[in-house]
Amino acid sequence: MGRRKAKQQGLWMSAEEVVKPAAHPYYSKLNEVLKQQDFDRKVERLCQRYYHEKLGRPSLAPGVYFRMLLLGFLEGIEGERGIAWRVADSLSMREFLGYSLTEATPDHSVVSRTRRLISVETHRAVFRWLLWVLGAQGLLNGRGVGIDATTLEANAAMRSIERRDDGRSYEEYLKHLAEAEGIEQPTREQMVRLDRKRSKKASNKDWKSRTDADARIAKMKDGRTRLAHKAEHAVDLTSGAIVAVTLNAADAGDTTTVKATLAEARLNVEFMSERGLEEVVADKGYHSGATLLELSDAAVRSYIPEPERGPRNWAGRGDEQAETYANRRRLRGNHGRELLKRRSELVERSFTHMYDTGGMRRTHLRGRANILKRLLIQAAAFNLALLLRVKYGMGKPRSGNAAQFDLLLAWTLLSALYASCWRDVDARDNPENGPFNQPAFSS
Repeated sequence: MGRRKAKQQGLWMSAEEVVKPAAHPYYSKLNEVLKQQDFDRKVERLCQRYYHEKLGRPSLAPGVYFRMLLLGFLEGIEGERGIAWRVADSLSMREFLGYSLTEATPDHSVVSRTRRLISVETHRAVFRWLLWVLGAQGLLNGRGVGIDATTLEANAAMRSIERRDDGRSYEEYLKHLAEAEGIEQPTREQMVRLDRKRSKKASNKDWKSRTDADARIAKMKDGRTRLAHKAEHAVDLTSGAIVAVTLNAADAGDTTTVKATLAEARLNVEFMSERGLEEVVADKGYHSGATLLELSDAAVRSYIPEPERGPRNWAGRGDEQAETYANRRRLRGNHGRELLKRRSELVERSFTHMYDTGGMRRTHLRGRANILKRLLIQAAAFNLALLLRVKYGMGKPRSGNAAQFDLLLAWTLLSALYASCWRDVDARDNPENGPFNQPAFSS
């Protein structure tokens, strides 16, 4: 039997003596794709105005910065601090970023400073260029898009809200209400009991967050009331790629936020192809006469289900009536029903990959501009993962290990079944070898 023995490590070791492990095949292929598109030179040209050749301390290269944000999506890491720790610990990620074993990887403070330095427009330009790469590979149609929104929990607690008029905290406001009711020196239980009976007690018109002014009070998918932001996607209905992503206030209506998302989607599609956007599919929360009229004026066909509103008065609104009836006719056709199915599938898939497994369901940044920067590169990473899956059959980095485990498990089960069948055949042909004729213990 071999036993683990204590070893005396040498004091010095040369870099040539270090065993170099095999690089992760996913990151090797991703780096190959980025080098084919001259990724580093393109982003350096976009970020050139933010850097000085002589002044200041050594800065983080733009290619390294954007690669680290791509790793946040691929590894499902929520914050920049976690990305920096993971990069420092992984040899494959060091190679993906271009760092040797003797070089120190970037600290999370350097990543945060670089993000604050580079504007939202530059992040949007990087996203748009990577979207163009998908179009050049023939993976993006851009003819029709599906639009939907989801809520992201803000990096702010409900206990941090304060009154917009006088800046009082929620506890101070409840204490004032209790004293007005005649309760002297109210306890916490008395204030909670008084607060339970009030209606519309957390209105965004009266309250704001002290730590994140852009966050809004909203109800999450699981029924909790939290400070949140609203992310809206426009997804290509042919490939599932994200064409546009915007970040809005959580209390803004769908018919209000869809204008910015549609404008961004049209701009990106026209940048990619000359044909432009032709069809828009959304759920019934986006239905309004004004929205349908704007889409018609832009020569875009709408496929938006109409909510139950009862009889409507169309006096003085003949144009909205005509567009509403035309939208109803399109929805009843086979093409309209197929587009609705694809929208619900592809848009929800983008939400799952970007926020649930991608680690962005709860934001670790504050301010709408900072969060939008991360969302744009998160969406660009989603599109790059789509490119690698379609062109090279590679999903996310962790999906390869899962597929190998499933294959090993299936092979083990088949081997056990095969051996069991042969034992049954052998017991039938030779009864003396049956299971009941075997000794209780074997040597």
